[in-house]
Amino acid sequence: MSKTISILSLIFMSVFSMAANTANKTIQENFKVTLVSPENGAYTVSPEIPEDGMVPSGTELTVQASPSEGFSLDAIYYTYKGGMWGTTSVENFTGSMKITVDKDMSIGATFVEDGLVSNLNVTRDVVYAKPGVKPLKYDVYSPKGAENLPFAIIVHGGGWSSNNEDIMRGLARELAKGDQYVVVSIDYRWVNQLDGDEEPNAMHELIEDVFGAIAHIQEHAAEYGGDPTKIAITGDSAGGHLSASAAILSPMIGDGGFGKANDVYEFMPSYMPNGKTVEAVNKEITEAIKVVAPSYGPFSAEDFKQFMPQQAGKEYFDAVSPAAHVPNVADRAIPHFIVRGTQDPLISNEVVQPYVQDLKKNGQTVEYIQVEGAGHAFFDWKPDAQTRATFAKFGVPYAAEMKSFFDSVLY
Repeated sequence: MSKTISILSLIFMSVFSMAANTANKTIQENFKVTLVSPENGAYTVSPEIPEDGMVPSGTELTVQASPSEGFSLDAIYYTYKGGMWGTTSVENFTGSMKITVDKDMSIGATFVEDGLVSNLNVTRDVVYAKPGVKPLKYDVYSPKGAENLPFAIIVHGGGWSSNNEDIMRGLARELAKGDQYVVVSIDYRWVNQLDGDEEPNAMHELIEDVFGAIAHIQEHAAEYGGDPTKIAITGDSAGGHLSASAAILSPMIGDGGFGKANDVYEFMPSYMPNGKTVEAVNKEITEAIKVVAPSYGPFSAEDFKQFMPQQAGKEYFDAVSPAAHVPNVADRAIPHFIVRGTQDPLISNEVVQPYVQDLKKNGQTVEYIQVEGAGHAFFDWKPDAQTRATFAKFGVPYAAEMKSFFDSVLY
């Protein structure tokens, strides 16, 4: 009898365990989908989301968006928890997007005023190089009918380890106002193995990517309506460092290797135009960059050495630090426009001020503005309401200040 009870108990426990696993599986196979209320437009989701928002895993949703009169689509998007900044956004810039539900997510669409985009030809995802797993791309914002306009090149931030060129599209649209600039927003490799590369990417290689993008843009300048000999470059946070590096370190472009021989630190652009020598590319980039606006970024490797190769020493630090190579204005003029927020928790005035002082000591023109009440990354554009509100409050007016500074040099 006891043996029979024992067998029945085992059967019961087995059935209970299977039922529990099935229940857990059912729970795991449904994810919460939240729809964000749109402004200045509308969107539909098919199939329709249930009232409780729970959608079976693997469901393919089709999202279609349409702007209100006087507005244009910015992006259809979904966001989920995860990534360097706590949440990650995946965006699509056409009127329809397919999304496969495989996690809890929020879905929405954003719209911008027609005046920001109606006179622009936007070319997305131009691949300029593929030195690793990730294709390196840029987006071009060309005023319609553009011809021989100066370029404004933007390098995004994200700790040298996140984001791409899309996050700068708000700033790109602001700099394109008035049809005076062809604006290009570029991407680059992330440090270490964050792109999935077998070999870790080092800081100097990110700088080489920026030089490669510039060389590619110059080669195709006529297609975009731009003048390859007139370039303004800007970037925020990590992009602040990279844009300052492009402006200050371009005379170090060369094919002698980076630290492979004693005292030789030369940047080989990740893209080289056919038939051009590295000496020619050095000259063209160095002479073309007329002005730089590195926003709330570090300029000395001492301020970002945690992102450097473990074996890096002082020579390497200096070679990737704009602060170590500020030229005298008599040799080369590089006007600087620099902003940081007074409430920035990442980049303090103590980080920026020594670079500003060194620029002034060398006779360089520099305008340094501390934006009262602003935090970090106010030039970023993401679909969430808070980031867009921050951009409207701080990004828009100081983009206008930046553009005015560029005008003073290039017009």
